[in-house]
Amino acid sequence: MSKTMKDSGIPWIGEIPSHWDTCFIKQVMRNKSVKGYPGEQVLSLYRDYGVVPKDSRDDNHNVTSEDTSGYKLVDVGDFVINKMKAWQGSMAVSGYRGIISPAYYICRFTAPVYKRYIHYLLRNETYKAEYMRLSTGLRVGQWDLNVDDFLHIPMVLPPIHEQQSIADFLDKKCGEIDEMISLQEKIVEELKAYKQSVITEAVCKGLNPDVPMKDSGIEWIGQIPEKWNKMRLKFLCTIQTGNQDTQDADDNGIYPFYVRSPHPERSNHFSFEGEGILMAGDGAGAGRVFHHVFGKYAVHQRVYRLANISGVKSDFLFYFLSNLFNREMDRGSAQSTVPSVRLPMLQNFVICIPPEAEQQAIADYLDTKCSEIDALISLKQSKIDALKEYKKSIIYEYITGKKEIND
Repeated sequence: MSKTMKDSGIPWIGEIPSHWDTCFIKQVMRNKSVKGYPGEQVLSLYRDYGVVPKDSRDDNHNVTSEDTSGYKLVDVGDFVINKMKAWQGSMAVSGYRGIISPAYYICRFTAPVYKRYIHYLLRNETYKAEYMRLSTGLRVGQWDLNVDDFLHIPMVLPPIHEQQSIADFLDKKCGEIDEMISLQEKIVEELKAYKQSVITEAVCKGLNPDVPMKDSGIEWIGQIPEKWNKMRLKFLCTIQTGNQDTQDADDNGIYPFYVRSPHPERSNHFSFEGEGILMAGDGAGAGRVFHHVFGKYAVHQRVYRLANISGVKSDFLFYFLSNLFNREMDRGSAQSTVPSVRLPMLQNFVICIPPEAEQQAIADYLDTKCSEIDALISLKQSKIDALKEYKKSIIYEYITGKKEIND
């Protein structure tokens, strides 16, 4: 820590080195709105990646307007802000020239600052709370940070040579941490893929590799044990949708599945009681996200509930559906702008059914095996979370002068 510190006067910053200054954001940048450049490349702003050309990634599903003359011009070095997600840290210094949706704020730097330092400072966790406080709107997805409110937020400003030293250090240090996070995330994805393969092998081939096999007649399953049967889902259970519409989809387009009885304030009443398998019927999780539930619960109207299951053990059915129904979703008939599961698609989905004792053996095996894999995933996820928290603390300590860059 610096030898001499002083109170910054900014509650979320605390003490700073005595030779650092404080100012308002408006003293280093100003809002600008330049339009009429439809020929420029379209840019996107990501919370994690910053500003990038929109066509450089395939995970941005926002539709570009046919007429982009109203899009705002972004120059290299401009500060771009998503006013609806500022509280999540969705802002960045742009390394590209292009145009972006008119719903974004574009700010031009007007003072001699090291922009990468400002990038780290204003995206820091401590500032997110202030953006959240200043944002207005009835619900999270519609929060809006006014640009004047943003520009009147106070900030700390070290001498420019220290700004550069801090930013250069954080570029290197955060790069190292990001590599470690990426490695752990890769392992998590490999474990998830392994888990899926274990489930697929068990529910489609059984546990005995030496039994006689026969053609299932289902392209993505291939052969199944000779003594197994097949049956459409509609003959194994009742299928219905929920009746709750009190909550909207989350940021990933996945609707809330159900509300359990310990949280009555989140539901008008409880629609169902007993055992059920729930499946997202609409949005990004359609046909891919499942829950096996018991007790009293309310179900969202965009969720299917499978109940009164007979002819197949519910545990086995859950494993089969949660691992194989996504193959049905990947077929052309399920593709649309907003993925959805039509009732006939679900009713006519074919289930491979082993003898009852074998169903139980498979379910018990998968319970144990998946628990082991999930424990490994949880361990890796804990490491990822710890690395992310470490990264946040490193950024905070250096951008506020709590730690110094030593030669």
